[in-house]
Amino acid sequence: MLQIASADWDLLVRQARHAGLLARLNLRAEELGIAESLPEAARAHLVSADLHARAQADEARREIRHIHNALAELGAPVILLKGAAYLMAGHSPAAGRTFSDVDILVPKAALARAESALLFHGWVTTHRSAYDQRYYREWMHELPPLEHMRRGTVLDVHHNILPEVARQRVPADKLIAASISLPGDTGLGVLAPEDMLLHSMVHLLHNEEMGRGLRDLSDLDLMLREFCGRPDFWERLTTRTRELGLERVLYY
Repeated sequence: MLQIASADWDLLVRQARHAGLLARLNLRAEELGIAESLPEAARAHLVSADLHARAQADEARREIRHIHNALAELGAPVILLKGAAYLMAGHSPAAGRTFSDVDILVPKAALARAESALLFHGWVTTHRSAYDQRYYREWMHELPPLEHMRRGTVLDVHHNILPEVARQRVPADKLIAASISLPGDTGLGVLAPEDMLLHSMVHLLHNEEMGRGLRDLSDLDLMLREFCGRPDFWERLTTRTRELGLERVLYY
């Protein structure tokens, strides 16, 4: 980054902010010991993004506690996904990551009960037309996004990681069965490392929007670096990929 001309920092800062990577760029500069050597104006943007990401992480932790309280009597697993999972499990992509919502996964058989509990605790649907409701409930892998009426936070409740109408089908019961409970009395879990990595790949390659595609690639890079040192990781990853029918996703 020290080789970047001052005139090019404007473009870099705007691109990194659009990709959701500005705070992560700041962390990388600090890791390399070059943060104090950056141009003052650029440094101000990076520090601001870092403060914003830390504040969002605190907000996400509070929101996850609210979700846990709302679903405490569900009687079914509640699995955190994506950014919320990285944050609560302490995985490397959590650093500098920003949040637009919280994603959870529950068994499809518990979906109606989960929705009722969340509505009771103040979440409301954001897609009210009959078409949108049918679109999500019959064809997708999640409920219509829910927004809390007081806090304004957004929650996505999934029952799978791919839509009902997708060509590929992923056995969600296998994801849930292999999930890992978070330490402490949280009542929440996260996907196993191999499944977490595969879900990130699925989200990148099957998502209809690519506005944060570079951020997703960065997440994958960080997870691979973190997980690859575990015993037999690559063998377990390829075996799990075959079990879930996601060979093409891993190949890409």
